[in-house]
Amino acid sequence: LWWCARCSHHARQAPRHSPPNPLPKHRPPTTRWTLQPPALRQENHVSDTLLRPVALWALLTLSGCALTPDPYERPSPGLPARWSAQTSTHASAAKWPAPVAWQSLYTDLRLQALIRMALERNHDVRMALARIDEARALWGVQRADQVPNLSLGASHTSARTPALVQGNPSAVNVRRYDLGLNLLSFELDVWGRVASLSDAARLNFQATEEDRRTIRLSLVSDVANTYYGWLEAQQRLELLRLTEANRNQFLTLIQKRAELGAASGLDLTLAQNALQNLRAERQTLERQVELARNALGLLIGGQWPKALPEGLPMALQSLDLAWGAELPSDTLLQRPDVRAAEQRLMAAHANIQAARVAFLPRLQLTGLLGSASPALNQLMGGGSQAWNFVPSLQQPLFDGGRTESGLDLAMARKNQAVVAYEKTLQQAFREVADVLVTRDTLQEQWQQQNLALNSMREREQLVEMRHRLGAASLQEWLDAQRDLIQAEQAQVQTQRLWLGATAQLFKALGGGDL
Repeated sequence: LWWCARCSHHARQAPRHSPPNPLPKHRPPTTRWTLQPPALRQENHVSDTLLRPVALWALLTLSGCALTPDPYERPSPGLPARWSAQTSTHASAAKWPAPVAWQSLYTDLRLQALIRMALERNHDVRMALARIDEARALWGVQRADQVPNLSLGASHTSARTPALVQGNPSAVNVRRYDLGLNLLSFELDVWGRVASLSDAARLNFQATEEDRRTIRLSLVSDVANTYYGWLEAQQRLELLRLTEANRNQFLTLIQKRAELGAASGLDLTLAQNALQNLRAERQTLERQVELARNALGLLIGGQWPKALPEGLPMALQSLDLAWGAELPSDTLLQRPDVRAAEQRLMAAHANIQAARVAFLPRLQLTGLLGSASPALNQLMGGGSQAWNFVPSLQQPLFDGGRTESGLDLAMARKNQAVVAYEKTLQQAFREVADVLVTRDTLQEQWQQQNLALNSMREREQLVEMRHRLGAASLQEWLDAQRDLIQAEQAQVQTQRLWLGATAQLFKALGGGDL
């Protein structure tokens, strides 16, 4: 551009070709170089001097525009409009209110108390808060490069140069005191490199905030699921203890009948085996209760509290099951993990801009304003003022491919961020679809199990009556009891899975205000 401007200047000074026969043929054409007065030639020289930096600045500006990346565009989600081709049995006109507080979903007071303690004391939440502080500090460090950095400095210099070292006939002693306000190397952010790095740090900080919300949302769901598992183990243990008490009484009765000769040794063995099997299963359930209790203690970040509000049994736990299926898949864009992935993608995009601008010149300023003197008592006296101002322009020419590799690295990391964003969306869609299917099928399963449980109870009562009348053997009665126990245990398990699926749906859809 500079040479083009120079050539245009010469073109303006060169003779213009006129239409044919502008002058007589015998008159030689004269150039304007010889006819210009001295003042006009001086004016053209001044304009040429001003044109060179303008042309250089235009060249740098065009170079900066050529390296500027395209504006950020969110990748297309590429998700189906609905979760499943089948219509959910729980679908209704109810929509997801925004925001949804977990207190409105979990109405058990004991569960609410455990969730509050977990949100306050859980180690993962505390670690997430520490990561947020780290990202905020990194953003502050990067943002500080956008403003000049000033420092107050004082120094004392003493030096002695021997004679004849630098052409001096005798030794030279130098003593100097300096006091001043220093402007450290400050880069004028002409192309937006420093601003892009600051934006990337800010976006990473916002991503860590979304990570904290993701952890809190997962923690609420984990506490609820573990609590439901604890209630399930307790309820199954209570049912088993009742059955064990009945079989213990029955074994005592069989032993008395065997002593009187009214029962055979086979009946006594069957009664003993049935009671021993129940006791072994009771030990399993007792272990599950303690393990669930320990898991809850870990989630709440400390020992089990001594005082908790009264909780609800498994049968009285109620969750709103009328939402989720009718929501569009775009709801997933509000999930905290999806937003965190997008924030990191935007940060990678900002890093690309900074990497591209690295090809352009950097304008840096360095200065000093203060005083200097050979004696300390004269440092603040008149005539000791000193200043220094050093602007510098640096254009990278050859660095062994470091700048190109930096741009390739930024592009590769952006591609990784795009893949991570798409994967997070796909994973979120699958989680919601799986939970909706699980929730609907579990409700149908629970209803069928409830019908089967009523049939098992009627069968057990009929077999017991026939056994008392002598029409059925003891083995038939024990089989009927075993089937009834298994049906009761299976129904409790299904109810717990049903409640857990609803808690997982709260997490999968992004939850509410945390």
